[in-house]
Amino acid sequence: MNALIELAGPLQALHLLRPTLLWALLAIVPAAALWHWRRRDTDVWRQSVDAHLLSTLLVAGGRRGWLGCVLAALTYTLAVVAMSGPSWRQTERPVYQTSMPLVVVLDLSSSANATDLPPSRLLQARAKLATLLRKRAGGEVALLVYAGESFTVAPLTEDSANVALFLDALSPSVMPVDGKRADRGIDVAAQLLQQAGFKQGEILLVSDGADRSAESAARTARSRGFTVSALGMGSERGAAYRMATGEIAQAKLDEGSLRDLAGQGGGRYARIAPDDADLRALGVLDPSQQPLADEAAESDGGKTWLDEGYWLVLPVMLLALLAFRRRAVVAVLAMVCVLPFAQSARAADGTLWQRADQLQQQRLDAGVQAYRKGDFAAAQKAFEAVPTDEGLYNLGNALARQGQYDAAIDAYDRALKQHPNQQDAIANRAAVDAARKRQQQKNKDGKGQTKDQKQSVQDGKGQQQSGQDQHNPQAGQDGQNQQDGKNQPSDAQTPQDGTSQDAQSKNAEDAQRKQDTPPQSADAKAQQQADEAQRRKMQQAMAQAGDKQADASGKQQAVAASETPEQREQRQAVDAWLRRVPDDPGSLLRTKFRLEYERRQRDGR
Repeated sequence: MNALIELAGPLQALHLLRPTLLWALLAIVPAAALWHWRRRDTDVWRQSVDAHLLSTLLVAGGRRGWLGCVLAALTYTLAVVAMSGPSWRQTERPVYQTSMPLVVVLDLSSSANATDLPPSRLLQARAKLATLLRKRAGGEVALLVYAGESFTVAPLTEDSANVALFLDALSPSVMPVDGKRADRGIDVAAQLLQQAGFKQGEILLVSDGADRSAESAARTARSRGFTVSALGMGSERGAAYRMATGEIAQAKLDEGSLRDLAGQGGGRYARIAPDDADLRALGVLDPSQQPLADEAAESDGGKTWLDEGYWLVLPVMLLALLAFRRRAVVAVLAMVCVLPFAQSARAADGTLWQRADQLQQQRLDAGVQAYRKGDFAAAQKAFEAVPTDEGLYNLGNALARQGQYDAAIDAYDRALKQHPNQQDAIANRAAVDAARKRQQQKNKDGKGQTKDQKQSVQDGKGQQQSGQDQHNPQAGQDGQNQQDGKNQPSDAQTPQDGTSQDAQSKNAEDAQRKQDTPPQSADAKAQQQADEAQRRKMQQAMAQAGDKQADASGKQQAVAASETPEQREQRQAVDAWLRRVPDDPGSLLRTKFRLEYERRQRDGR
């Protein structure tokens, strides 16, 4: 008996996840009626044909016809039951979501410019918020600011970096009206959390004090399920600041009011600190887990029923095989064999796992990595397999780095043929062309100088030979020969002689200096070698910086030279217009808040 009870246990827990699909079983009734009507038409043959001839007709017997009908109905029933989702087991499911959301409400009244927290309260608050956004472990974050009114800077988002973009633009100057309405900041924060669908969340007020209305707003937010904490911004001694009206006032940290506000809001209070101890005390760096608001999850203890309908697919497939007529499988196989096969793809068109564009992007990335490592030959090989304008442009760069200026210019030309307005290719081609011309001029000058040197050496040898062949005993002629020999060398030899003389004099001075200088110790020599190595590194760095600057100026000059007068005028007009734009990061927020404030005034809020 106990064994039967154990077997009946899963049957007692059996239920359907989608029971409404069982209505599809009603389709069996019209299907059976249709089958019976067609079967009645076949009885005419039995009335007209002899019994011994019925076996040769293509008319199924009575028992065989009923068997097929029953199997079809059984297959259809199993398929409908499988789709209805039978289940008799449960599994655990998580009842917690990632973390609680946080809304930061920052005080941007005139008191934020007070300097009791050096360099100012505002800069300290910015740094603290940057630390919070950088170290917070997940969860959605929003940023609100308030003075006489409250405004949303960034809505709830999981991207903390997006919120951090607005920190540098925060200042009291972006607020359309001055004041200390912390209650409105808390109300807007609670409304923001409620509109996002959260039933629990955290609100952090960053200010130097709170009034009764702010405490009332914190109490209301707590009744909605949101906790309100406070971060004290300032010091007890306070500091003077200038209000928006021009008057001078004194700002002090009112810790008592902030503690009361945190108590009314069910949160915590901490004073701003140089490190992240205040944020850890508030518990905003490690957001706590929040239970799901799904009532079904609470009712079943966090368990969900498993859909076991897939087990019925196997018998459905087995019964479906019986529906095939004789030789039907062979016919299906024959049709598959006569289908046209796809043509074999070339390597350039992609592989079994990658498309052609994916292969080109992979080769392009490999070439870029090799180029950055300084392996220009490998980069050239990779870029040659990418026939796009981007690949040809990078191929030209790799060839130019190897000194193959002609091939580089050809690659740039092919890239410009595909994309004529590619400014980088135009600039690099002009720079490489200029380098090629300089190299050609240098090679030409070097060949001419070598030719002059060879000619002068031959002339000197001929003059010396002619002096030796003459046997004139007169000293005047010998002196004339010596004079001619002195005037014979060409201009190319003069600098060399002068250089050799300078080098000899310098070597002599160095030798004399070495004789006069006492021998140095090993430490002094090591220090001198280290200084010399550092000096060489600095010279190389300066030379590379000069080359980069020259390349940049060359690109700019090349782009300017390739521009038409209309393009040059348009570029100058755009540059002049951009110079007129003020460098004010808070202008966007200032305009946004002003328009929002004017809209509220029109609506009577």
